[in-house]
Amino acid sequence: MLHARPYRNTSLLLEVFTRSGGRVGLVARGARGGRRPRSALLQPFVPLLVSWSGRGELRTLGRVEAAGRSHGLPPAVLASGLYLNELLVRLLHRDDPHPALFDAYAGALGRLAQGGPQEPVLRRFECALLAETGYALNLAHESDSGRPLEPDRRYCYDPQRGPLAGAGECDGVTVHGRTLLALARGELEDPEILAEAKRLMRHVIGRQLGGRPLHSRRLYRPQRV
Repeated sequence: MLHARPYRNTSLLLEVFTRSGGRVGLVARGARGGRRPRSALLQPFVPLLVSWSGRGELRTLGRVEAAGRSHGLPPAVLASGLYLNELLVRLLHRDDPHPALFDAYAGALGRLAQGGPQEPVLRRFECALLAETGYALNLAHESDSGRPLEPDRRYCYDPQRGPLAGAGECDGVTVHGRTLLALARGELEDPEILAEAKRLMRHVIGRQLGGRPLHSRRLYRPQRV
C-alpha cells in the first residue's frame, strides 16, 4: 500500500502498487469501523494479498490479508520509504503493470529495512523507475557524437537529450563521466559520485514531476525547535 487517506465516516481511499496490475486506486469501505478495523493491516510497506471489484478510476477493495513479513522500516529510514511511495504515486499511470519495477521496489524496501547507507538504494531505484516508465538515462555514450563516456570528462546532462560534451554553458546538470558510468553499474559507494548522482537525479525527476515539489522531501529537512 502506497498511500491512504480517510474517506467519509469509516472508509479509506487507497493507492496500492500490485505486481500484475500496476498502481490501482481502491475504496476500502468500513476500513476504519467495526471491532477489528482493517486499517491496522492497510499500512505502508506491508506486503498484502488483495482483491477488488468494479471498474473505473476507483474500485472497491475486497479481501485483504498479509502476504508476508512487513518490512518494518525503522524511523531513521521512514522518510526514504515514503519518498519511494510518493514517486510511484506521482509518476506511474494507473492500471499500467510494471512487474520488474515492483520487484525493484520490494528489493529497495528490504535493503532500507536492513540499515546501511540509504542514498545508493534511492539512486538505484530512481534509475529503475525512469527506465520502466520510458525515460531511461543514457549512461554510456555522448548523445551528440555517440562516443563512449570518459570517466574524467565533465558533461552537460540534458534530460531530453542525455550527456553532451562540453559543460561550459549547461542548461541541465554538469556531471562527470565516472558518475554516469557508476550509475549504470549501480556502484555508488564513492561520496563524490553519490553527491553528483543525487544532484543529477533530482534534476531529472524534477522535470518528470513538472516542477511540482515532493511532500516527502520535507521530512528530510531539519526541524526548527
